Amino acid sequence: MLNGDGDSFLPIEPTATAAQEWTVSMLAVRIRKMLEQNFASLRVKGELSRITRHSSGHIYFDLKDEDAVIHAAWFKGSQKAAAVALLAQGAEVVVSGRISAYPQRSEYQLIVNTVTLAGLGALLQKIEERKKRLKEEGLFDENRKKKLPFLPQRIGMITSPTGAVIRDMLHRLRDRFMPHVLFWPVTVQGETAADQIRAALEGFQTIFPPVDVIIIARGGGSIEDLMPFNDEALVRCVAKSHIPVVSAIGHETDWTLLDLVADMRAPTPTGAAEMVVPVKDELLRMLAERTSRLVLSVQHHMKHARQRLEIQHRALTHPQQLLENKSQLLDDRTLRLSQGLKNWLSVQKIRLARLPPTALIHRLLPLTAALQNLEQRFNPTLMQRRLSRHHQTLDEQHRVLDLLSYTKTLERGFTLALDVDGNVITRAQHAPHDMRLRFMDNELLVTKK
Repeated sequence: MLNGDGDSFLPIEPTATAAQEWTVSMLAVRIRKMLEQNFASLRVKGELSRITRHSSGHIYFDLKDEDAVIHAAWFKGSQKAAAVALLAQGAEVVVSGRISAYPQRSEYQLIVNTVTLAGLGALLQKIEERKKRLKEEGLFDENRKKKLPFLPQRIGMITSPTGAVIRDMLHRLRDRFMPHVLFWPVTVQGETAADQIRAALEGFQTIFPPVDVIIIARGGGSIEDLMPFNDEALVRCVAKSHIPVVSAIGHETDWTLLDLVADMRAPTPTGAAEMVVPVKDELLRMLAERTSRLVLSVQHHMKHARQRLEIQHRALTHPQQLLENKSQLLDDRTLRLSQGLKNWLSVQKIRLARLPPTALIHRLLPLTAALQNLEQRFNPTLMQRRLSRHHQTLDEQHRVLDLLSYTKTLERGFTLALDVDGNVITRAQHAPHDMRLRFMDNELLVTKK
């Protein structure tokens, strides 16, 4: 009897006899058991082929070499996203898993647990792991990258002294604003290439006057050829550079870790020259265009300013008219003042004429008596005596005040402590950091320790 998975609930004899009768299902299960027991864990190396991603999430593919093919099934529960991303037609991989059978089609297959790249694939996996680690550290973040100068005067160039790269870049620069180029020759391939490039990059950080931008360039090549530009130490050196760095490695489809950390990535070396230095004709055209726009803007502004000035001029009153109005007003007020003064004098004369002489005498008599009283009270001799007594009292008070004055104390060898605002300091605990000491003849500024 079989369960839903095709496994028998009954024990199966370890060996078959000629007289024993088998069903197809029993035989299939027996074969499956034997395969799983003998190939429970193994690693198989081969080339990926016929990759099928099912809607259920399971992945089916063939693993082959020159002489044989084996079917493989990678179920969703065993998959990891990073490993799934490595699956590509023709990629050489190492698969870990177990051998089982699929009774419905009478075929055996490899049940996959893990997939890793082999050979070149291992190299790519190493680069991918390094890329992931450096990205997590923030070395590839856009917000840390520096902007390129608009028109660099000095360019540092790191590349091989041989080959077409240096010639093509210099030729492209001559078509533009040709800057001063400092060339640092290095090896761009092999075991020492990364160290030489890093040394050149560090060297450019120390020269004076400094370069405005650094270009690291080389032509196309295989993944192995471009490995120096995936060197972790070189990537970190580029990230620390205080000078903007442009990467121009290989062709447009070639990507390295240096491209990700650089402040700007150019698709080709000649593309780097185009990105770093603008075209002279384009700059002149842009300058002429902006000059024209500036002139038109100034003319437009002057035209509107002139119109506003004319409107305001028409609204203003002429100064001569203002003077005439004020002069007329002054004449009118002068005339009215003169006439009013004459009228007041006339009224006062009439009032004085109506006043009888006896009334004037009665008003003058008290005033005359008061004046005579003041004359009698004002005795020069008496006033002189009073003044003498006041002078004497004042002299005595002056002598007492002089005796009590702090200046007399200073003459006896004492000093007076004052703060910077002139207030007297009576206690040491109130003494400020800076203060003045007043002696009899001068002052000194002292600082408390």
